[in-house]
Amino acid sequence: MLTALVVDDEPTARRRVAGLLRLGGWQVREAADAESARRVAAADDPDLVVTDASVPGGSGPALLRRMRHDGSRARFLVVTDEPTDEVRAEAITAGAMACLAKPVEARLLLDFLRSRTTGPTAQGELPELREWIDLHDEDVDQELMDRLHEMYLDALPGRLSAIASGTRSGDAPAVVSAAHTLAGTSGQLGHPDVAAVCQAIAADARRGVMSHAKVVELQELARA
Repeated sequence: MLTALVVDDEPTARRRVAGLLRLGGWQVREAADAESARRVAAADDPDLVVTDASVPGGSGPALLRRMRHDGSRARFLVVTDEPTDEVRAEAITAGAMACLAKPVEARLLLDFLRSRTTGPTAQGELPELREWIDLHDEDVDQELMDRLHEMYLDALPGRLSAIASGTRSGDAPAVVSAAHTLAGTSGQLGHPDVAAVCQAIAADARRGVMSHAKVVELQELARA
């Protein structure tokens, strides 16, 4: 699965881009500032970084340069409220693929990713997403959230099963990965209690502790 990091201190703008990427089949992490973004990138090595041109702790292009220095091999996309020639030139000079205007239009982002992405995601989910966006173009933000929640519910049984299976087998990395993924989507989509238990399970697993009781609590909470 392709991975992406979305960096923006504006929660609404960040969730919009992250949501569109998730609908396109990407696994997405989010960060609100340059320091957090570098930590996430060092841990996850994303395939794509979408960053605002100005983020706390430095500009988007400056973040790109620092992450390149850290060894990141990701492709970079800069977004900005003011896509002036100067801002675009700075982004491209720093190595970004492009500089797009905010708010990022769903169709524009989709077409951009399709033109620069290979593999199953580009050939499968993205065309289906384009058709969905065409049908719901008048109110894409609300439809986006509705669709994300539908996808969340569809994926929930599998994610709960992965956490439970990893816990039973003592596979700490698998538990951390599955719990972290569910925590992120649960928090974004209005399920803070589920997110909190997932975070606790992941924290225990990082210490080598398989918390069967917390897994049972998670299953009951998620299915309530």
